[in-house]
Amino acid sequence: MAETAAKKKCYLGTGRRKTSVARVRMYDGSGKLTINGRSLESYFTEPKDRNAVLAALKLTEMINKVDVVIRTNGGGITGQGGAICQGTARCLKNMFSEGMAAEGQGEEGPAGGMFKKLRDSGYLTRDGRMKERKKYGRKGARRSFQFSKR
Repeated sequence: MAETAAKKKCYLGTGRRKTSVARVRMYDGSGKLTINGRSLESYFTEPKDRNAVLAALKLTEMINKVDVVIRTNGGGITGQGGAICQGTARCLKNMFSEGMAAEGQGEEGPAGGMFKKLRDSGYLTRDGRMKERKKYGRKGARRSFQFSKR
């Protein structure tokens, strides 16, 4: 089989939130976004989750310049949205850091500015809040049974 199509450059990023994990692949393209083989609108019904997915792309103005393929599992819809947000930000960071290395620039160039934007907006930071486990002898993580003095 002859390889007629040139291989597109792929950028990878992994995002996590609560128990959700998102593996993000980013290619140069026209702005097509698929999540587990479905479109953004069919996968996320809430506007806040859609905005979380697109936030890093909107910040760097790459929304119509890259194709994004996302595989996500675990957790719920909001956790998956947060994981995808971090994964896309990490992809963009890899894309811009490779561009900086090719151009021989330091932190001051346009790609360095994009990295700083992503970091300052908090998209590269993992939100470490998790559900606390239930403890034995209690009703939940902290809730205890009513204390009776007599």
